[in-house]
Amino acid sequence: MSVWNPGFAPAARLQESLIAGPEKRVLLWMAEHTPPALNPDHLTALGLLAQCMAGVCYALAGRHPQALLMGVACLGLNWLGDSLDGTLARVRDCQRPRYGFYVDHVSDTVGAVFLMGGLALSDFVHPGIAIGMLVAFLALSIESYLATYTLGKFHMSHWKFGPTELRILLAAGNLALFHNPAVTVFGTGWRLFDFGGAIAIVGMSLMFAAAAARHVRLLYREDRAAGG
Repeated sequence: MSVWNPGFAPAARLQESLIAGPEKRVLLWMAEHTPPALNPDHLTALGLLAQCMAGVCYALAGRHPQALLMGVACLGLNWLGDSLDGTLARVRDCQRPRYGFYVDHVSDTVGAVFLMGGLALSDFVHPGIAIGMLVAFLALSIESYLATYTLGKFHMSHWKFGPTELRILLAAGNLALFHNPAVTVFGTGWRLFDFGGAIAIVGMSLMFAAAAARHVRLLYREDRAAGG
C-alpha cells in the first residue's frame, strides 16, 4: 500500500547543455501549439516506443543498412516525446512531479536497454562495447537519481552534454555509418561505432566519477555542519 508524502517537493532541474536555450524555446512553442487531444502521457509513450524502435533498427541494420536511416527518424521521435512531455505538462499546469519523474526515467532505462541491445546485435559494434555503454549510462543515471533524492537537484546534463546532444551525435553517427562503417585513427583501423562507443564509455565514466566525488564532498560537509 502506497503512502502519499504531503511534504514531497520537486527537485530543481539543472539543464546546462550546449543547446539548452534554443531547445527550450522550441519546446515551449511546440507545447503551446500541441493539439489538446495529446497529453504528456502520449508523448512519454511515443518517446519510449521510438527509442525501442531505434534499437530494433540497429539490430536489423547489419543486413539492411537502410534501417540506419530509419533509426535517425526514431531518434528524432524519441527526442520529441521525451523532451516535450514535461514541457507540455508545465505549460498546461498539469504536472505530476512524482509520477512524471518515475515514469520518465523508468522509460529511459527500458529504452536504453533496447537501444544498446540493438547495437550489440548489429554488425557495427562489438557487443562488449555496447554493454559497456549501457553500464556507463546506467551508472551515470543512478548517480543523478541519488543526487536528486539527497540534494534536491536534478542534473539533466554533465559537462555541457545532455540527452539531446547525445541523440544528435548518435544520429550523425548513423549517417556516417551508412556511408562508411570504418574510421582510421592514428593509422589504426576501427569500426566507427567501436571507436565512438569507447570514447562514450570513457566520457560517461569520467562524468560519473567527477559527479560522485563532488556530491560526496558536498554531502559530507553539509552533514558535518548539521552535526551528523
